[in-house]
Amino acid sequence: KKSDYLKRITVNAISLIAIAILCLSSCQNADQEKQSSYAEDRALIEDLQARYMFALDNDDMDTYVSTFTEDGILDIGEGEWKGREVIKEILESIPEQEPKIKDTTLHRSTGRHNITNIVLKIEGDSAWGRAYWFHLSNDNPRRSGDLDNYGHYEDVMVKVDGQWLFSKRKIFNEEISRWAAPVGNPAW
Repeated sequence: KKSDYLKRITVNAISLIAIAILCLSSCQNADQEKQSSYAEDRALIEDLQARYMFALDNDDMDTYVSTFTEDGILDIGEGEWKGREVIKEILESIPEQEPKIKDTTLHRSTGRHNITNIVLKIEGDSAWGRAYWFHLSNDNPRRSGDLDNYGHYEDVMVKVDGQWLFSKRKIFNEEISRWAAPVGNPAW
């Protein structure tokens, strides 16, 4: 009869709508699980920057170069060095500086790089960053921390297999005139 037929059509239509809503909801949840948020990506990029600094300060060149893509570029003001092996080879060839103060009764001289004022643009698996850096050293008769260098980074980063890496890092150093940044705000 007509009323039973309408009831069956209504029940079937409601069931189809419910199934469609469940499918859409499950697809959205799957997409959300695959896509990271800005906050997650930012945290991972800040972790990348910190691992870079710790590796640099502790002369861990393997970890240092692992913060770059395989064909990553490092530019410290002497031109672009491309590829992990090239970067490692050049940095390891730089002679170690002798401490200025050679008093062996003092704690060893150390240096620590720090990063601040991080500005990031993140679009999918690509990111661009700007940040100030400064270096503290205790290579003095008091073994106190002195600010001895500063500048800023201009970075291009990519996410490779879920991990953020530098595809290019340009370092500006305000203590060395030929490496100093051009006048103007480097951030956007």
